Amino acid sequence: MKRRAFIQTGSLIGAAGAAGALGLGLTRGGDDREGAGVGPGTGVAVPTSSDTGSGAEPRYAAEPDLVLRRATVFDGTGAPGLELDVAVTGDRITEVGTITATGAEEIDLAGMALTPGFIDIHSHADLSLLVNPNAESRIRQGVTLEIVGQDGNSVGPMSDAGFRATRDRYRDTYGVDIDFRDLGGFLDQLDRTPATVNLATMIGHGTIRGLVVGGGDRPATDDEIQRMRVLIREALDQGAVGFSSGLEYTPGSFADVNELVELAKALQGTGYPYASHMRNEDDRLFAAVEETLHVGRMAGVPVQVSHLKAQGERNWWKAEAVLRSIEEARSSGLDVHFDRYPYIAYATGLSGLFPAWARAGGTGAFIRHLRDPAELPAIERFTRAKVALLGSWDAVQISSIRTAGNAYARGRRLGELAQERGEEPFALTVRLIVEEGNSVGMIGFGMSEDNTAEFLGHPLGMVCSDGGSYAPYGALSGGSPHPRGYGTFPRLMGHYVRSGALSLELAVHKATALPARKIGLTDRGVIEPGAFADLVAFNPTTVADQATFEDPHQYPVGIPLVIVNGQVTLRDGEQTGARAGRAIRGRGAAA
Repeated sequence: MKRRAFIQTGSLIGAAGAAGALGLGLTRGGDDREGAGVGPGTGVAVPTSSDTGSGAEPRYAAEPDLVLRRATVFDGTGAPGLELDVAVTGDRITEVGTITATGAEEIDLAGMALTPGFIDIHSHADLSLLVNPNAESRIRQGVTLEIVGQDGNSVGPMSDAGFRATRDRYRDTYGVDIDFRDLGGFLDQLDRTPATVNLATMIGHGTIRGLVVGGGDRPATDDEIQRMRVLIREALDQGAVGFSSGLEYTPGSFADVNELVELAKALQGTGYPYASHMRNEDDRLFAAVEETLHVGRMAGVPVQVSHLKAQGERNWWKAEAVLRSIEEARSSGLDVHFDRYPYIAYATGLSGLFPAWARAGGTGAFIRHLRDPAELPAIERFTRAKVALLGSWDAVQISSIRTAGNAYARGRRLGELAQERGEEPFALTVRLIVEEGNSVGMIGFGMSEDNTAEFLGHPLGMVCSDGGSYAPYGALSGGSPHPRGYGTFPRLMGHYVRSGALSLELAVHKATALPARKIGLTDRGVIEPGAFADLVAFNPTTVADQATFEDPHQYPVGIPLVIVNGQVTLRDGEQTGARAGRAIRGRGAAA
């Protein structure tokens, strides 16, 4: 295998490892439930085991499998970088400091930053990891753990009809067999067919509401709330690490605050968060933030505000006030954080430009509303006001289209496209929704660059992609997706760090230890003896995103090495063929 100059293979007979060990309740290899972890240390070796649930006693590694030399190590805690060596045996970090032992393989990382693998606290990779387990756009930007099941939408539980539709779609479109109906089955499938990255999942409010209540615009009954709580508890028993809502999407938008509080109470005692795509992110932002904080307070659970933003120029001034509200809630005892992606545009379905009442009941009902001359004027007024908030029709870019007949719209701004085709923009938007069966994606440009930098630098903020997994080839190469799916973390470590929005050590903390702790993981997100060896090396002076809104399918630069569970997965910026990712189950999962 090709090696660059900074990669060296050591002797198979190395010197003995440094003396000393920490044995503080480590989770054994192969058991990815939340572990007790170990305290930080440098120049200290720990007993290791690469067994997968065998119960074997840890062994002292006389010779590490891998030693990473001379890197500037940012350990994930927010501490400044230090030039250190890191030893890995099996799936664990076994020593950090000046290492005298020789590894079976040695890699010289002089001039490189070495950090824990990046944890995407709000990811939409989900089933795409079954379509392309290489997770190209994820692993190449240094992501080693995806937290999916976001915005109220999780892989399961599925109804009989939902299961058949999902099974048939993935079989016919991607050649992937879906044989599960719930989160437990999804995680089991990832165990059988691992990807290059790890994955943990939340349980989605919209998913369970659709299953129990349906798609109608009505409150849930007390009995239905209890049935939904049972489904949340079952998901936690299967390994879910939180409960998410998507209150701008149907059917989640039809829930009142009492329903959300009662459902979030199912998280009590777990430490896992209620993560919310709030009910509004523009004109009614203050009320939406207060509702989200209220749910956490009344339910007595942690809160994660998803992809915090103040959308529309007339709302940009609200950013500082919203941050103060979150800070005050934190000071009053609520365990609250937020996340944000490093871009000024969001991505969602084109249907998001239309009122929730018109979308009630699913796609068929939505299209009937759009075809009803009596209802269309009210729908048009709402949509035009939504577009005016963004600025113009050219603030809306079509990101995905289902059929070949409308492929011309992919990647185009609606205003320009409408003018080019001689169509009125609203009429064009409606036609695309109808002809595509509501399978149209959009990117909306509506946020402030100054606010984006402020959110990214705030101490309570984490970094997310809010994006999926893609590749410039094969089944996941279609469409014109938001560039965040390829570029979030290199853009943070490159553009925003070098522009002075935040320090490199803070950026690393926001992408590693901070999200790990939010979902109860103590042995990921840090570089310390006993932690899982999820690691990424990058050049802090050159790391950069290359994906753009016009040409999104481009890998970043400046990330030569990614290690997942001790396996070198990206070497010299190219995949090695290792698929060492695991399904990470929360501590509620049955042993």
